[in-house]
Amino acid sequence: MVMVAGAVLAPAAANAARATVAVAANFLATAEDLAARFEAATGHELVLIHGATGALYAKIRAGAPYDLFLAADAERPRRLEAEGLLAPGGRRAYALGRLALAGRGVDAGSDWRALLADAGRRLAIANPETAPYGVAAREVLIALRGPERWSEGVIFGESVGQALAFVVTGNAPLGLVSLAQALEVAGRLGHVPIPPELHAPILQEAALTLRGGRNPAARAFFDFLQSGEARAIIAAAGYGLPVPTEAMREPTEDAEAGR
Repeated sequence: MVMVAGAVLAPAAANAARATVAVAANFLATAEDLAARFEAATGHELVLIHGATGALYAKIRAGAPYDLFLAADAERPRRLEAEGLLAPGGRRAYALGRLALAGRGVDAGSDWRALLADAGRRLAIANPETAPYGVAAREVLIALRGPERWSEGVIFGESVGQALAFVVTGNAPLGLVSLAQALEVAGRLGHVPIPPELHAPILQEAALTLRGGRNPAARAFFDFLQSGEARAIIAAAGYGLPVPTEAMREPTEDAEAGR
């Protein structure tokens, strides 16, 4: 599915360009917000294509014409870099993902450990083979249920977005999804954040492809992700903030480092 973020193209930008950005499913709504701000300020145009991180990575390796990849992990961008598919210096962390248990009737007072430990309840998670949030969800379930029973009653979505959709539609009463997505549907589902010590950190990295390195819109958006404005939007959406790239660090952001 292709989505174009931002309805207005600033007429003043004589050198405006268009870039295609592949976005991990968990980050789509935040990427749309970021793209709208970026487009309004620069006149560049961004086309957002979303999906599971693993699937998008495979498409880039197969030659898909993506200029920038906002992955939900650091592993795939690092692989692309090792495979010579990124522009020089084309890999940066932009967000720290957080996991949440979402469902009707779930709230801050819920015994989330008991809910997750109960293998008799249907639970939606992203596929760990293609989605980093699925890897984190599997780690949480193994910690609470053990390695033999972690998958009992689990429904797998292609992406964390599909896992959330299973809960929203009632196909699963509970889901381990991204905190940012749980906040997006707070009017329909309750949620409780999962302590990050139960899973490995979800470090999300941006990868500028070789094609994107020659695209001024892609390069500008890649840099914009490190700006104070972008980091404020990312934090407000429910993500943690990684330490910014040294070259892009702003004095006012020092207090945010490592959040």
